[in-house]
Amino acid sequence: MFDEILTKIDDVVWGIPTIALILVTGLVLTISARGVQFTKLGRAFKSIFKKNDGEGELSGFSALCTALSATIGTGNIVGVATAIVGGGPGALFWMWFAAILGTATKYSECMLSIKYREVKEDGHILGGPFYTIEKGMGKSWKWLAVLFAVFGVLAGLLGIGTMTQINGITDAVNNAFDPDGMNIAFTLFGTGYTWATVISGIVVTLCTALVVIGGLKRISKVAEKVVPAMAIIYVFLGLSVLIMNATKIPGAFVLIFKSAFGVHAATAGIAGYIIKMITESMQKGIARGIFSNEAGLGSAPIAAAPVQTNEPVEQALVNMTGTVIDTLIVCTMTGLAIVVAFYGDIIAPGGIVFEQVDGAVKLVSNWNMGVKGAPLTALAFNKVLGGDGHSVQFLLMLCLAFFAFTTILGWDYYSEKCLEYLTKGNMKYVLIYRVLYVLFVAIGPYFTVNAVFTIADITNGLMAIPNCISLLVLSGVVAKETKSYFERFPKLG
Repeated sequence: MFDEILTKIDDVVWGIPTIALILVTGLVLTISARGVQFTKLGRAFKSIFKKNDGEGELSGFSALCTALSATIGTGNIVGVATAIVGGGPGALFWMWFAAILGTATKYSECMLSIKYREVKEDGHILGGPFYTIEKGMGKSWKWLAVLFAVFGVLAGLLGIGTMTQINGITDAVNNAFDPDGMNIAFTLFGTGYTWATVISGIVVTLCTALVVIGGLKRISKVAEKVVPAMAIIYVFLGLSVLIMNATKIPGAFVLIFKSAFGVHAATAGIAGYIIKMITESMQKGIARGIFSNEAGLGSAPIAAAPVQTNEPVEQALVNMTGTVIDTLIVCTMTGLAIVVAFYGDIIAPGGIVFEQVDGAVKLVSNWNMGVKGAPLTALAFNKVLGGDGHSVQFLLMLCLAFFAFTTILGWDYYSEKCLEYLTKGNMKYVLIYRVLYVLFVAIGPYFTVNAVFTIADITNGLMAIPNCISLLVLSGVVAKETKSYFERFPKLG
């Protein structure tokens, strides 16, 4: 019943209007920023390690790692798997489509955040969509800024920041150490929880508490070390899967594109299912894509605001590479690995499968319906890489655990800054919030995967709406700032 209620709310929040708003925002900003994601991508990657000398608290690389720490997480491993199960392989296409437009969105929102940031009396810097709305659109729009900040706090506490991440970690640990559920610690509402789940949940909760108390600089230091190392390991695993199945990749792409537009459903003679198939594919792909790369969500601008720079465009170029790294590289590897591993299955929403038999498309059912989230990704990697099965699972577990842990830290920072804006810098409320944040991390393992991801989708959508409205209104500012910067600095200095 609870899952059904959440699903209905999710369908409303992530209905056609929200999807259209995000895509239109990306398209408008692509035009306003002169296609910066295509024409300046090489320069953006070169700028990552450029030394900053402006006013601020973090280097550009630290800010990018902080942002990536919050994006490269369960969305890349668990989210992609749930998107494919819920929306078919076509969900990957819509993830790519949204990410290409979203790169311009990420560039624009980060640039505006730095432009409208505020330096407080004690020297620390606060910025994000709340100040972009208040300063850029005017005081009469402060209600929209407050709305964004409220949704940002809820997203951190109830959605993407806590329960989804810890749930992903404990699920992966349990899958690696006790997949058959032989060692039950206790039963809650008819569901048994293993000692692997309980112990890993306690360890992550304690580690979260220790780092969160240290604030931004401790979070960025952890992110600088953990994110690159884990990304390299995961990319190595993903590349290994794809290289060993290089001949199947073209077919996998064909399957993804056909699934995105319901071609197999039409071929099977059930044309009435096409619209539902495409809609669910778009919804799951775009929602999970936003969950993963956070373009348009308004979170990355909060990390970009304290950067040591006097040129908002300069750091915005660096931050837009986060969407490319997160979705177009890491998520793609996960998605292709799953599709390649189960290449014979043409997956449709709801577990319905269209299997190709002797050139015809046959309707079958219940494809891997018992396998969701991290276990599905592990199953795909194991099927391709072979071996004893345990080694790959263990490596995936490590990657997911560290990715998700840094996401927990990054989203604590985001939601704290939203709360700081709402309370006008009253640190007493921020300290209380930190305790609540750790508490929600602690209880996260005991919610279902579907429930926590649906809650995250809802809060993400609620954040995206006011943020995208402000980006559309201020698209002229984006165009002006972009033109001015590249006229003054035609080449990377």
